[in-house]
Amino acid sequence: IGLGGAVTFKNARKPLEVAAYVPDDKLLIDTDCPYMTPVPHRGKRCDSSYIPFTAQVLADARNSTPDAILELTRKNADTLFGLEL
Repeated sequence: IGLGGAVTFKNARKPLEVAAYVPDDKLLIDTDCPYMTPVPHRGKRCDSSYIPFTAQVLADARNSTPDAILELTRKNADTLFGLEL
């Protein structure tokens, strides 16, 4: 389940519920580039440099830390794309 910048929007009730519910091994972060730039950068072209903003909101929703979310989602992406080392 890929979640992107939309989870940072003020009315993002449903995406935040999903973020809290998704099992650890199924969670991914996506950029939805070039759209759906996370708050506080809405209106700009989205790219991967904004992923930490999404990770912060996901961490809050999951009672975790941004670093733990980034590591978890990196491992999940590696698995999904066959990049496991």
